[in-house]
Amino acid sequence: MSGHNKWSKIKNKKGSEDARRAKIFTKLARNISVAVREGGDNPDYNPSLKTAIEKAKAENMPNDNIDRAIKKAAGDSGADNFERVIYEGYGKGGVAVIVDCLTDNKNRTAPEVRFAFDRAGGNLGTDGSVMYMFDRVGYITIKKDDKIDFDELMMQALDAGCDDVKDDGKDFYILITTIENFNTAVGALKEANYKLESADIIYLAKNEIEVDPSNYKSLLKLIDTLEDNDDVQDVYTNWAMPDDLELE
Repeated sequence: MSGHNKWSKIKNKKGSEDARRAKIFTKLARNISVAVREGGDNPDYNPSLKTAIEKAKAENMPNDNIDRAIKKAAGDSGADNFERVIYEGYGKGGVAVIVDCLTDNKNRTAPEVRFAFDRAGGNLGTDGSVMYMFDRVGYITIKKDDKIDFDELMMQALDAGCDDVKDDGKDFYILITTIENFNTAVGALKEANYKLESADIIYLAKNEIEVDPSNYKSLLKLIDTLEDNDDVQDVYTNWAMPDDLELE
């Protein structure tokens, strides 16, 4: 996941910020809609919706947009019926890739995802081909601050149900939870007045791998193409992306 986050930061330097935000908001609204249809429009009784809302807020999606997405999904029976589809494959250098999609037409999405892999010198795999290399976990980040005492944060996070708390050695503290404890941990940390940089349920690579620099361009091309697809919610890899990686 760390490589995925680094790519997001690099990519955010490119292109129009407004266009990027509009695309992200479209994906977040789709995620909220699916959560509402699967478990109802009350986040207090629908953990998936609560998580989707937290993710939207972390991306600074306006509350009006969030409310509109919830109301539309709850009241519009004729709205698009999206379903979650997971694709697995390999990029150059043997990098494992998971592509998390929400689509209303798998016959459109599957060929587009396959084309992205082919175009970047990778290959789309079968179900389970890379999934065993990842864990499904709650992933919370808190930006470092002189006011935050790491030992105190660790104690409070563990009490809140986190399984692991670590310093990334750079800008953030990373907290890992089980899926079951995720919402409880998020609530407890907010109640303790911690500002969460991000909070999401993700596929976290069990082990990251380094690849030859000759593969960097192809891997970035694969991630970029996939993330630009409206049907793709998230892309996860086990690539140990270098901290000093820059785009041309």
